[in-house]
Amino acid sequence: MNRVFGVLCFIVGAILFAGGASGNQVLVGEFSKSDLDGWAEKVFSGKTSYIIATLRNKMVLKAESSSSASCLIKKTSVDIREYPYLNWSWRIENRFVSTNKDLKSSDDYAARIFVVIDGGLLLWKAKAVNYVWAASQAGENEIWPSPFAGNNSMMVALRTSTDKLSTWYDEKRNVYEDVKNLYGS
Repeated sequence: MNRVFGVLCFIVGAILFAGGASGNQVLVGEFSKSDLDGWAEKVFSGKTSYIIATLRNKMVLKAESSSSASCLIKKTSVDIREYPYLNWSWRIENRFVSTNKDLKSSDDYAARIFVVIDGGLLLWKAKAVNYVWAASQAGENEIWPSPFAGNNSMMVALRTSTDKLSTWYDEKRNVYEDVKNLYGS
């Protein structure tokens, strides 16, 4: 997970789960209100800088790394049958080239949204979906198992090296359908 150079990523506004026809929402993160309450940093190697910043009159979560690997985690319980849609906007300012997405040493992305499906008391039954901004080794909408967790953690490339830098991309994923398609339940 070593980076040759730093990566700068922004997530705008909010991360939220939305219901289908009901239109109800479960807010996971509201960065537009400078709110990082309930978020905790998990450091794997080196430390990434996470701050709320203003970018073109919008409050955003800014992540800046240099040879580091960490993430922000917020534990939230959401019934994905009732609130299947996960919505967010993201952009990156620079990218790096990763050689082989199947190797642990190349499991590095400019940005990632990680959704964990609880396995209850059976921790090994937990499943994860990683929505990633992949480097050149993956095609858009390509799916592959995590080199660290195998088929229990699936990677989904929403953005790749062909997407523009410094451009906002709005994402809306049906997590319930993704989990059914990836894990069959």
